[in-house]
Amino acid sequence: MIRQTAVLGLLLAANLNITPLLAADGEDGCAVRRQVLQDKIAAAQQGGNTDELDGLRRALGNVDAHCEDASLHEERLASVKEAREQVQEREKDLRQAMGTGDQEQIAKQQARLAEARAELEQAEAEARADQ
Repeated sequence: MIRQTAVLGLLLAANLNITPLLAADGEDGCAVRRQVLQDKIAAAQQGGNTDELDGLRRALGNVDAHCEDASLHEERLASVKEAREQVQEREKDLRQAMGTGDQEQIAKQQARLAEARAELEQAEAEARADQ
């Protein structure tokens, strides 16, 4: 799990959109991750973006070395747990803002809560895809 978190961190550092990687189906998750990275490598080669290409190649190497389909579901369940905790934190922040009566702060916290709930829904959908 720690290694896969490092892979995701590397993907984020490479400034990639990892949503297709996270949405991969359980048994084919690693294969899908590889394919997405290979497609991005091809696009970076065509665009001549050597910095991005280096990051993508490192990410692909990490996926090849560390990605295990069996642990992807555990990773997704951990994401659901984190997203639930984030929603709870945002709900608490909203309650505090409502206590102040500051409409601008309330609106800001409502928007943050809505974003956290959307992330939770996505994490739950990805975890359900494994079943």
